[in-house]
Amino acid sequence: MVKRILCKDLYEEIERLERSVVELEEQIIELKTQLNMKTEEATSLYIENQSLRHKIEMLEKSHKQLIEMLKKMKIPFVVVNEDEFEDVEVDK
Repeated sequence: MVKRILCKDLYEEIERLERSVVELEEQIIELKTQLNMKTEEATSLYIENQSLRHKIEMLEKSHKQLIEMLKKMKIPFVVVNEDEFEDVEVDK
């Protein structure tokens, strides 16, 4: 009788542990999926960042070329560096 009760308890514990293992495996799969999604997102953001940096470089190059062309043509112009000026409120 005692052996039967002990064995039943052990089998129930084994089944509980097996369910826990299955749940942990499912969580691992879910976490791997989330990690892959985050990795893809990080890669996508890196590529977008590199693309935007390249566009900025091209715009800066075009800006410099335009200024040089205007200087060679001796067209009067004023270049304002926005970083050197504070925002000023103008009353109308």
